[in-house]
Amino acid sequence: MAEKKEKKLVAASESSAAKKRETITTPSGYTAKAAKPVGNAGGLRVGAVILWVVAIVFEVLAVLVLFGKINITFMPQLWQLIAFIVLDLICVIIGSSLWKKANHIAPASAANKVKFWLWNNLGVIVSCFAFVPIIILMLTNKDLDKKTKTIATVVAIIALIIGGAASIDYNPVSQEELNAAEAALGDTIVYWAPFGKVYHTHDDCSALNVSETLTYGTVEEAIAANRTRLCKFCANKDSIPADVTTD
Repeated sequence: MAEKKEKKLVAASESSAAKKRETITTPSGYTAKAAKPVGNAGGLRVGAVILWVVAIVFEVLAVLVLFGKINITFMPQLWQLIAFIVLDLICVIIGSSLWKKANHIAPASAANKVKFWLWNNLGVIVSCFAFVPIIILMLTNKDLDKKTKTIATVVAIIALIIGGAASIDYNPVSQEELNAAEAALGDTIVYWAPFGKVYHTHDDCSALNVSETLTYGTVEEAIAANRTRLCKFCANKDSIPADVTTD
């Protein structure tokens, strides 16, 4: 007889040194490991801004290569342009990831719609600043040979698309939504799947049966992990207000 595969609840990541990760037994009898604290939004934002500044520096270096102000003798101009564009892209993506993480820890208020939109799309805006100018300069540069112009421009456009897509927060959360979730659930332990977009108040929820690895923590930790809404099934079972549930 085949052995029943044990479900394990896996923590989001290692705990801080100050707090040893605890193992608990859930109401349904599963072994669970705690998620680490959500972290510091301010530090994440500082890191994001620094990386975005470095990204713009790489763009400036690419412009200098484009106009012959910088010449790495052992590398053709095309490869120099591609190298700086790729480094630019890496910084944009990592910076945007940090910024989105910070937005889920300390989200902006939706009361000011303009600020809320800008706050949640700042990574996309930075991505445009990091690639659009160099694209325009390459397209309008008459001294650049055709092969270099074509390849470098295509690479920059692809980088713009990837950077922009990676910078979008597909599950933005507002301060009001975070407050509503915390008010409704308080210190209730919630659970979420590795690739899911919602969290659950019941570890035996039918929506979790498809997953063998789960994470548990507080509502704040779930939202910081990009699980911004409560499962509808769990909400109905617990009579949780609709503004806390998924769309």
